[in-house]
Amino acid sequence: MHNYYAYILSGPTGVLYTGVTNDLVRRVREHREKRAPGFTSRYGVARLVWFEHTTDITAALAREKQIKGWSRAKKIALIRTPNPEFLDLAPTIGIVDGDD
Repeated sequence: MHNYYAYILSGPTGVLYTGVTNDLVRRVREHREKRAPGFTSRYGVARLVWFEHTTDITAALAREKQIKGWSRAKKIALIRTPNPEFLDLAPTIGIVDGDD
C-alpha cells in the first residue's frame, strides 16, 4: 500500500499553493528549503496549513485538481475547517523548528 497526500501551503503574504506528493515530510522540507526554483520559492510558500491522505494516487491527483479549480474563498474555508488559525501543521508530521 502506498501513501499519497494532497496539501496546501501558505506564504507570509497569504498566497496559497496546492500540491500532491507521495512523501509529505520530504516535500514540505523541499518547499521550506527552496530546493526547486518556482512559485513556492519565489513567494516563500512553506507553511503547511492543510493536507489529506489517501492510498489511491488517482484520488490524490483528482483532489489536487479539484482544489486548484476552486476560488480562494473556498480553499480558505477548506483550510479553516480543521485549522481555523492557519497554524503550521508541519510539527504534526514530524517537522520541528530547526528542521527547515
